Amino acid sequence: MNLINDILWTYILIAMLLGCAIWFTIKTRFVQFRMIGEMLRLLKDSAGKGEHGEKHISSFQAFAISLASRVGTGNLAGVATAIAIGGPGAIFWMWIIALLGASSAFVESTLAQLYKEKGKESFIGGPAYYMKKGLKKPWMGILFAILITVTFGFAFNSVQSNTICAAVEHAFGISHVPMGIILTGLTLLIIFGGIQRIAWSLYSSISHICRMLSEPLSAMLLVGNRL
Repeated sequence: MNLINDILWTYILIAMLLGCAIWFTIKTRFVQFRMIGEMLRLLKDSAGKGEHGEKHISSFQAFAISLASRVGTGNLAGVATAIAIGGPGAIFWMWIIALLGASSAFVESTLAQLYKEKGKESFIGGPAYYMKKGLKKPWMGILFAILITVTFGFAFNSVQSNTICAAVEHAFGISHVPMGIILTGLTLLIIFGGIQRIAWSLYSSISHICRMLSEPLSAMLLVGNRL
């Protein structure tokens, strides 16, 4: 199993992901760079009600949901591991891969919008839907849905929660058991509140995180200028 895992992650998957990212970048004429201005303009859109009275989330809230699905504790631990193993030069290559990979994220999101369906209170969609409706392969969509459910349910979520509990226990001495219960309770409250509550919680958390990061940085710059 280790041999198969090494071959997949060292050669096949990295080559496929980079190849797709380069291909999408060329085919979309570097959309991740061309549409930066339009992206910033759309982020100003506010939440409210649509033309037919249905509720919708703001563009920034949609961005926060998309960001949350791509950024996690692995991005923090992974970056630290890459720097420790590959040195500072690893940061440069992570930037390059991220810039190219943005085209893949754009294509994924666009396909999800094209093949989404209207649910009871909101739209539903994603890779399983454009596999079913776009590729005309329902079996592929069903297989993807099963695999992604198992992966997120038993792998990604456990890794994320374990990393959070371990960090809190190491920093504050709080046992991982009560922290795990708190995380589970908060997750249930947010998820079962629907897309509106998910969007609001992510919007609020990202705003606080940005403030927590920007205020110390601003203070450091002010002190540096005075010195």
